[in-house]
Amino acid sequence: MAAPAFRRLWLAGVVSDTGDWFLFVALPLVVLRLSGSAAGASLAFVLELAPTVVLAPVAARLAVRFDRRLLMVCTNLGQALALVPLVFVHEASQLPIVYVVIAAHASLAALFEPAKNSLLPALVDEDQLVSANGLVGLGQNLGRLVGGPLGGVALAAGGLPLVAAVDAASFVVSAVLIASLPRGAGRRIAPAPEAETDATPGVLAAFRLLPLRPVFLIVSLASVAQGMFLVLFLLFVTGPLEGTAADVGVLRGVQAVGAILAGLALGFLARGATPRALTVGSVLAFGLLSLITWNLPRLTTELWPYVVLFAVVGAPGVVMMTGVVSVLQTSAPARSLPAAFAALGLIAAVGQAAGILIAGLAGIPGLLQPLLDVQAALYLCTGVVGLVWLRRPAPAKTALSRP
Repeated sequence: MAAPAFRRLWLAGVVSDTGDWFLFVALPLVVLRLSGSAAGASLAFVLELAPTVVLAPVAARLAVRFDRRLLMVCTNLGQALALVPLVFVHEASQLPIVYVVIAAHASLAALFEPAKNSLLPALVDEDQLVSANGLVGLGQNLGRLVGGPLGGVALAAGGLPLVAAVDAASFVVSAVLIASLPRGAGRRIAPAPEAETDATPGVLAAFRLLPLRPVFLIVSLASVAQGMFLVLFLLFVTGPLEGTAADVGVLRGVQAVGAILAGLALGFLARGATPRALTVGSVLAFGLLSLITWNLPRLTTELWPYVVLFAVVGAPGVVMMTGVVSVLQTSAPARSLPAAFAALGLIAAVGQAAGILIAGLAGIPGLLQPLLDVQAALYLCTGVVGLVWLRRPAPAKTALSRP
């Protein structure tokens, strides 16, 4: 937080994430109400994932060829404008407008994330990357903790137009903060001396970088497990745990508590922690906590132990992403960073989609508990892969630009 430019980037993220959680809470409820079916909500989820897969190559090239600061500002303003049509949605016949907005919003987000993640190493020294990424995770969860509940209140008080207005305003504020970053921080990434001027590293080139392959494998396995969780969690709470819809909300909400505490610890206490140790330790913790949680109904279905477990399990999520992002930022050449993060988003989206499809087998009688155990085992396998394959850190380097 000592770097003014990083503070502005962090604050921009908190503001836009808070606004986004207004939308994340409201849109599924609106789609379900207008469509009257789970299929309508499923289509919304697919539209949210698809742009990350389709636009990954484009996102990588844009972040290399153009000033990332300006790219992020334009993307934020585009996201604000994309929300305007939601003001006119009032009945089921206007549901296609919602789907178009979801696709447009997700497409712009797919362009924004690689630019943001590849810009961060230019704002802090390498030995501060873990702390910086931890603070980014903290900001995302603060946005979730504040924006989620307020999104429900806004939807009840003013409907979808109020939610859209708040989210659009958050993107405008974010754009202003990002525009205030030093002009040189997000400059076009220069090619290596031996490279051709127009040879922009793409997603396929990122996949060929040997130091990144362990990270991509870790993210692919963890994303399958996360995709399975999205479906299995609901079935677990309403099935073996015999919980209600309110219990589902409580258990999802308390995850932000552990995530925020982990973000604080990473941001202010873990400057010396290595990305490799964070990644491996957090994924193994994920697996062990999941195994305990999924099998605890054999002993008790009281809610409070699960509140504690789900609060704790929020921490490894932030730690894992901090470790993964830091590994990429320290392993990939500067010119390949946007492509690396675009590839990361593509792998995560495909992995989550695969996990959701696998979890669909839980509808077959007797398969829920085995699938829950497989989901936990996937995290444990991911930790072993990281332990064996992730390289140990090299000596830290100093940031290229200092705000």
